[in-house]
Amino acid sequence: MDQVEAAAKEKPRWRRIIDYPLVAMLIAVALFIVSTIVAGALGKLLMPNIPGFSFEMKFDVFGIPLLILLYVFVIARLGERPHNDYRDHKALRHLLIGIGAGLGIFSVAVAIAAALGVYHVRGEGDLSGLLAAFIGPTLFAAISEEMLFRGILFRWLEEWGGSWIALLVTSALFGCSHLLNPHATAIAALGIAFEAGVMLGAAYMLTRSLWLPMGLHAAWNFAQGEIYDIPVSGTPVHGMLNASLNGPPLLTGNGFGLEASIIAIVIATLFGLWLLWLAIRKGELMPPRWIRRRRLQRAPA
Repeated sequence: MDQVEAAAKEKPRWRRIIDYPLVAMLIAVALFIVSTIVAGALGKLLMPNIPGFSFEMKFDVFGIPLLILLYVFVIARLGERPHNDYRDHKALRHLLIGIGAGLGIFSVAVAIAAALGVYHVRGEGDLSGLLAAFIGPTLFAAISEEMLFRGILFRWLEEWGGSWIALLVTSALFGCSHLLNPHATAIAALGIAFEAGVMLGAAYMLTRSLWLPMGLHAAWNFAQGEIYDIPVSGTPVHGMLNASLNGPPLLTGNGFGLEASIIAIVIATLFGLWLLWLAIRKGELMPPRWIRRRRLQRAPA
């Protein structure tokens, strides 16, 4: 128990129950799910039929602002330690660093795949799917998934069980959530857990905001899909290049995309471990709640 938890003891019992980390997390997850249902309904009822504008795009258009508003005005105020992960005086800097790093890391993976002879460019691609890719796999995926996995799950799992438990559980859940994608395999899920779960979780720990992980996530998806014409987590895309992956599944991702290959897994995981080292060095490693309580009880008055 630290000063925040000590102050929480003076609150009414019902408020202490609601503010308990795991309870606050479940409430936030429920609100997140409800908001996605509402976004789908609004997109279907209010948005006119526009040629080339699919239901998924309508859902994303309503979902992005709805989720942000929900987080800022409701979710950020939950728990013993109310915190808005969008409030960051270095937001633009962190976002740009994330975008640059995401583009750079995936470009290195593509370069290695090309050098090994498994990535082939056949010619120019097309931009027919650019808008859909920018709204969905880029913006909506980065905002919604980082809000859920880092802004909600990681935040309160860390507050309860410490940074290591939060990193382990959210990485595993993030990997498992991709098992529903086309061409998903256990190796693909494991790869996502290591390369993305560790990297994005460490980025959140390092900055204590969502901007760096959102930038990494958005740039990673945009680079592999719209630039290099590689399936985004198993979903086929139309990229600026007309390219293909051919070779051993361990190097190509076996239809899921390069992010399920040993190439991307190693590169991104190493980058994530570096971010984690920076976060630990900065003092952002949080011990479990029960250890914090024990330390406070042993501390001199």
